Amino acid sequence: MPLAFRSASHGTVAFGFFHIETDLLLLDRLLFFADDFCRAATALRLPAGGSAPRTSLAGWSIADPRRMGDLHGSIAGRARWGFLGALYERWPFPRDPAAFRQQPEGFRNRAAVAELAARFGEPRAIPAAFDATRGTLELGEYVFETTEFDRMIAYVDRGGWPRWRDGVRPPYVAAMMSALRAAGCEPPPFEPAEGPA
Repeated sequence: MPLAFRSASHGTVAFGFFHIETDLLLLDRLLFFADDFCRAATALRLPAGGSAPRTSLAGWSIADPRRMGDLHGSIAGRARWGFLGALYERWPFPRDPAAFRQQPEGFRNRAAVAELAARFGEPRAIPAAFDATRGTLELGEYVFETTEFDRMIAYVDRGGWPRWRDGVRPPYVAAMMSALRAAGCEPPPFEPAEGPA
């Protein structure tokens, strides 16, 4: 489930996984895959040669809430409209609460999920940058203090609200954490400050 994170630009915003069968992440109204986030996070937190790194993530923007859908209604099966409704129609929420775990193989559903995202959203190259002067990181128009961005990294490492199934992380998450650990930049383990956004 997406959780509340503090941005320096837009106040509290939702960030995180929103369906256990996909590795797509949501940041307010932006969508991008977790492996792109991990690649960007590694580049931004480990700048090479003292430069201020810039990169981008391929994703989508869904500005209209009606096109995004209702997460809680989609999970419950009572509001299957918009992107989230279509996603939960395809892969309903598990009946067994013990099965509510982020699937490390979610990347296998990427083509089907990307097709749905393209149907409801606008394709977008999401710029990502580190501002060394201000000590902030930017994802699209959203600006985060380094400590809050590190919480976002730790959230992805944890597998979000439900955690990774059996504690197994996808290879791209393990690679990100290994690189950060080797550079002495590993964030502390994620502890939710608030419940689902």
